[in-house]
Amino acid sequence: MSENKNAVEMHGCIVCARVFNVLAVYSPDGRLVNCSVTSPGGRCLPGERQPLVVCDTHTTGEIETAFTRWQSRKGEEPDGD
Repeated sequence: MSENKNAVEMHGCIVCARVFNVLAVYSPDGRLVNCSVTSPGGRCLPGERQPLVVCDTHTTGEIETAFTRWQSRKGEEPDGD
């Protein structure tokens, strides 16, 4: 049985591009299991297939707009939550 893989990665805030260190945990098949921002002032967005990071200072509206923009770049449809 294979174990999960831990990786330290750098990701930019999807709103302002401020860079954060992220500890990401991937399953043996490469699926994101969990992530945690290890730099101060940021957090991971829950439920994504890859680590997405935002600053603690951004409003919900700013984050939603940036997330929609990110999804449109990826060619995905918004979930409509």
